[in-house]
Amino acid sequence: MKMQEVRARARELGINSFGKTKIDLIREIQRKEGYFDCYGTAVGGLCDQTECCFRASCLAEGKSQKKGGKKP
Repeated sequence: MKMQEVRARARELGINSFGKTKIDLIREIQRKEGYFDCYGTAVGGLCDQTECCFRASCLAEGKSQKKGGKKP
């Protein structure tokens, strides 16, 4: 998920995105939506937060980091 999309989601929830990293902002959104603030911490591609809108992005980011990809 691109930062612009994350900021739009934050704006919908009344969260100020100014000066926050993508990860920090996503975790704040997760808390506001009632999920664990766990973005980017899934181990082995396992995540039980099936309704979280960031789940696919989170798991994809985790895979790219393990393969030497760029960090979010």
